[in-house]
Amino acid sequence: MRKSFMAAAAAVALTVLAACGDDEPNVETTVAAAEAGDIVAVASGNPDFSTLVAAVSAAGLVETLQGDGPFTVFAPTNAAFEALPAGILDKLLLPENKDVLVKILTYHVVAGKVMAADVTAGDVPSVEGQTIAVTTNDGGVQVNGANVVAADVAASNGVIHVIDAVILPPDVDPAAL
Repeated sequence: MRKSFMAAAAAVALTVLAACGDDEPNVETTVAAAEAGDIVAVASGNPDFSTLVAAVSAAGLVETLQGDGPFTVFAPTNAAFEALPAGILDKLLLPENKDVLVKILTYHVVAGKVMAADVTAGDVPSVEGQTIAVTTNDGGVQVNGANVVAADVAASNGVIHVIDAVILPPDVDPAAL
């Protein structure tokens, strides 16, 4: 009972935080976020991640991302998914494209909990199996060219870094769907 109350309170706090501010994703690291639970619970509590949560569900990865981890997730916002070419997201969510969706989503995940202070430039292996190019400069951190727009969103089984684009494994061509 206490755990579900804490998760609900944290989800409300995240929703309130997300509603404040401008058009940029406004995801904040808070004690409430950590108490919200796992990565899926934290993402579910923020409307900026509703498309990601729907994709994780369609891919059958909810239980995986609720697991012990730890995981580092580079989480695209709804706007990042909307920037995909027209019709691609709808195609990816079809059951016959589940394998491609799983490949794309697991490409956004790194094993371990990597906080922003620990990020170094270089190639990092994703859970999908291929590497992600991490670059750092005065403008911040990029993963495969996507900008990290908010970092260190805590979860009980890892951390979320918010990115402004969907990154694709080199061998995935969504136009071929």
